Amino acid sequence: MRKPFVAGNWKMNKTVEQAAVLVEELLAGMNAVPEVEKVLCPPFTSLMFLSAQLQDSDTGLGAQDLHWEASGAFTGAIAPAMVREFCKYVIIGHSERRAYFGETDETVNKKLKAALANGLIPIVCIGETLAEYEAGKTGEVVRRQVLNGFKEIDTSIASQIVVAYEPVWAIGTGKAATGEGANAVLYDHIRPALATLFGSAVTQNIRILYGGSVTSANAVEFFGQSEIDGALVGGASLKPAEFIKIVEAAKK
Repeated sequence: MRKPFVAGNWKMNKTVEQAAVLVEELLAGMNAVPEVEKVLCPPFTSLMFLSAQLQDSDTGLGAQDLHWEASGAFTGAIAPAMVREFCKYVIIGHSERRAYFGETDETVNKKLKAALANGLIPIVCIGETLAEYEAGKTGEVVRRQVLNGFKEIDTSIASQIVVAYEPVWAIGTGKAATGEGANAVLYDHIRPALATLFGSAVTQNIRILYGGSVTSANAVEFFGQSEIDGALVGGASLKPAEFIKIVEAAKK
């Protein structure tokens, strides 16, 4: 049985002071749902402070990105060991990183290897754009992203990876895929591609999340699907009552 998993991606929002207030508002509600693995991913500037604030809770802390090199002349980048100082998790390959910052399947693969080598749990994002969706290329795109982004990963640690299927056309648009439609992408394309790399037994232990305009109103629809193990939540993770309701829905 795959444990439900809900992560909040705060993106470029909240100062350290604002982040501390938000966590305080979230903690009681999240602590009441131990059946769900919960992760908050604030901006880098808040990681040190929030790691102390979350220390006595069962909510994990994640970074929104990392570099694949251990150190060096990479101005503005954050090394895996720097992330590991404060975090257990890290998001890799989010569509906004792909669209605005040149992320590719190749760099995703490098970052995935670096995260695993440093004992981090990676949340790897995949998903098709609106043009690809409308052209009927969803399966082709997500399969390519899996086969290229997850290649050369040791099967013995592959089950540590968390996959987030985020159709790009549903992120921040208010448009969400249907639960049935998202589940079909996981069942028909993503899990088979993972099985090509890691075998069916390992693949059944890999959790796959849905992301893209997830709210408390539609969370139950997604979490009721056989292949969807939780959510990577964007805007709704900045609203305490809303995010707690999503976590509670994952329990069911």
